[in-house]
Amino acid sequence: MNRKVDFAVLRKRGVCFLIVVGVVLLAGMFESAAAEDYHVWEKVEITLRAKESYENPYKEVEVWVDLKGPGFERRCYGFWDGGDVFRVRVMATGPGTWRWRSGSNKKDSGLTGKKGRFKAVEWSDAEKEENACRRGMIKASANGHAFEWADGTPYFLMGDTWWPVPTFRYRWYEDDKERPIGPKAGLKDYLRFRKEQGFNCIAMIAALGNWANDDKPSGLKMADGTVLRSAWKQAGTNSAKDMHDEDGNRAFLFPGKVPGFEKYYPDVERINPKYFQNMDKKIDYLNSQGFVPFIEVSRRDIGQCWKKFYEWPGSYTRYIQYIWSRYQANICLFSPIHLDWTGATIPAAEWNEAANKVIDKYGHPPFGTPAGTNSNPSTLRNFGHTDKARWLTFHQIGNRRTHDLYPYLTEIFNASPPVPGINGEPYYAGMLDAEGGTEKSALYCRSAMYGSVLSGGLGGHIYGAGGWQGGLWSGEVEDASPTPIWEVIKWESAGQMRHLRDFVLSEGRKYQKLVPGAELVEPGRTGEEKSCIGWAYCARTAEKDFFLLYFEKDCPAAKVSGAAADGKYKAKWFDPRKGQWVDAGVLTAGSDGRITLPKFPPDEGKADVDWGLKLVLQP
Repeated sequence: MNRKVDFAVLRKRGVCFLIVVGVVLLAGMFESAAAEDYHVWEKVEITLRAKESYENPYKEVEVWVDLKGPGFERRCYGFWDGGDVFRVRVMATGPGTWRWRSGSNKKDSGLTGKKGRFKAVEWSDAEKEENACRRGMIKASANGHAFEWADGTPYFLMGDTWWPVPTFRYRWYEDDKERPIGPKAGLKDYLRFRKEQGFNCIAMIAALGNWANDDKPSGLKMADGTVLRSAWKQAGTNSAKDMHDEDGNRAFLFPGKVPGFEKYYPDVERINPKYFQNMDKKIDYLNSQGFVPFIEVSRRDIGQCWKKFYEWPGSYTRYIQYIWSRYQANICLFSPIHLDWTGATIPAAEWNEAANKVIDKYGHPPFGTPAGTNSNPSTLRNFGHTDKARWLTFHQIGNRRTHDLYPYLTEIFNASPPVPGINGEPYYAGMLDAEGGTEKSALYCRSAMYGSVLSGGLGGHIYGAGGWQGGLWSGEVEDASPTPIWEVIKWESAGQMRHLRDFVLSEGRKYQKLVPGAELVEPGRTGEEKSCIGWAYCARTAEKDFFLLYFEKDCPAAKVSGAAADGKYKAKWFDPRKGQWVDAGVLTAGSDGRITLPKFPPDEGKADVDWGLKLVLQP
């Protein structure tokens, strides 16, 4: 802000001149530093430096700013970032002038009473088209069942499971040189590849087994008889997996507190800021490329050690809040725990207690970051609905590989009040009886994609590949691995994810009004329960003007009910392998609302491959 000062007049006022000039210059210096222009939904970082010393700033010190702007007034918490540095990351949710004032739970002049302001302007429509993250934080659609951007544009989540993104397994290069997909490829190269395929979300775990390789059995028997599970159990091995970043940093510091294993299990109450500073670069880059990170703070197998050797749930609550405050000004999704299996960990109710205490103490993330979690079989079953899991704003199913999992999404869809649902860890290409990279494994992946969405998972879908041998989800980077990242990422099943989006959004945002109705298609379940073959799925709008159906391989020709009496529907088959539509003419419903569907292309009474179908009521 420019200020005009009449120095001649001030000079006549003697010593007052010095005082006024000092005040004006200080104010000018302050405002010039603090009044920088930003865009709406762009991260603004406020740095505070403590004047006092603390033994463990992570545990002892809380900092915040009270932020005010157009239509917004919230306390936004910050985090310790090493040495005497504390940061609070904020953003503007609308254009205009924004002001903040800092505070702390300590009487520290470096942390309390600081003030500043900044101005926010809108992104242009062209800039939003260039990067969808400029549309703002993800939120629920008006009816609660789907996602959209803050500006109301539909967001159909298309994710991939890259759990160890913060580690060396998804390598960070400071330069922007394009490297071929192969052993030298890094995070930027893999993102470029997925972006071309239409992906817009990457699921990761902030501290995925960031332990040293312990070479110990998966069950550690303590002196009191307690058996503690290893921090990471990879199929085929029994030891914790070494997960550090490119510089050798892990999320927590050593030595730990587990008796006899101090050099293998870290002290989870001593954060390593350098690890998260490197993670910051990756999160920011994801946003710069239009990707929404889904950040799960840790994996369930740390639960037993954490609860036994640290104050519970307060210690874990502090860690959740650390991650959430660090990334609250990034466009992302949050999760308090990756609960992909309820065995070998503490009960779900105890994870829930820790996450609820975040909300009790700090409130929901200040800029509206949605929160869910990977949960087997579902968040609704493990944590309850939003009245019991107060931190939860979207539901999820996961980590079961056959189509008997999908009905959990229908259960979620019918919960009240409605929140979006997704399948966050479905069938992974290469599992069950299908070799990775084959048409059979792609067939099973498509069952998960279409079956999940039409069962109520209108929020979108997260893909996974690599089987039990690793691949994308464990970040295999060894040439000797049967499924290294650079091979698995090229499997065609991932490329077919883009066709799911084209199918679901073929009538624009109308998909958000779909209601799952598997019972509307007959016969619907001719295949085995524990498989991905022989089941059919259907979703229809309440107005009966739009149907989407999906038939797994081996489904027989079928009938659909629930149509408008005597209504005429334009029918199109959809090839989920190639993303192509095949005209099926106009179908007329009977007076009872039933429609006999045509044979599968080219003229098959039984589907020899899987097919989608769209029915649109004609005026």
